Amino acid sequence: MKYATLGRRAVLAGAVLTITVALSSCGVADAGGHDPVAPAHGSVSAGSAFNDVDATFLRMMIPHHQQAVEMAALAGTKATDPQIKRLAAQIGTQQNAEIETMRSWLAAQGQPTTMPDCPGAGCMPSGMMPSGMPAMPGMMSGADMAKLRAATGKDFDRLFLREMIAHHQAAVMMAKVELAHGANQDVKALAGRIVTTQQAEIATMRQLLDQL
Repeated sequence: MKYATLGRRAVLAGAVLTITVALSSCGVADAGGHDPVAPAHGSVSAGSAFNDVDATFLRMMIPHHQQAVEMAALAGTKATDPQIKRLAAQIGTQQNAEIETMRSWLAAQGQPTTMPDCPGAGCMPSGMMPSGMPAMPGMMSGADMAKLRAATGKDFDRLFLREMIAHHQAAVMMAKVELAHGANQDVKALAGRIVTTQQAEIATMRQLLDQL
């Protein structure tokens, strides 16, 4: 299991590097003719730019969050450790709210909520997929999710923590790409919150994993 996890992290790092290179080459012009993106709370960022990196980040992060919410829901019923249950509830609540915010921002820009050529799923642009990589960096494959659903007791707790740590690491890396190359201040602020929140949760999950 340890070596499989290390291998997955190596593939993940390569995939996010590919995304970084691809997104950094996207155009940075404002999306003409669209209203500024409104944050979930507070006032609209008047005149804030919105570029292809912003749009791609949001379209990729929506399905990424959706899977985290699904994983968290499983932990809510299957985890044996009450601390894991509480953390899962926190993750589910936070990321559900962020999904709605990201959808509203894309709608305000007249942008689709899925990646091109990936209807209903959201995935990396064609040609960017490393061999054997799931449709999104850090995403669990169907087989991985089946193993998580089938796991019980402390085996579930360990597997959930390992998979959610890798999931969060991918989200942090994608958010850092947005911070480096995005244009919209609201989207970048969300990316900054993702980095801060999920890095703290990674530290908590590592501590919990050490205790099992």
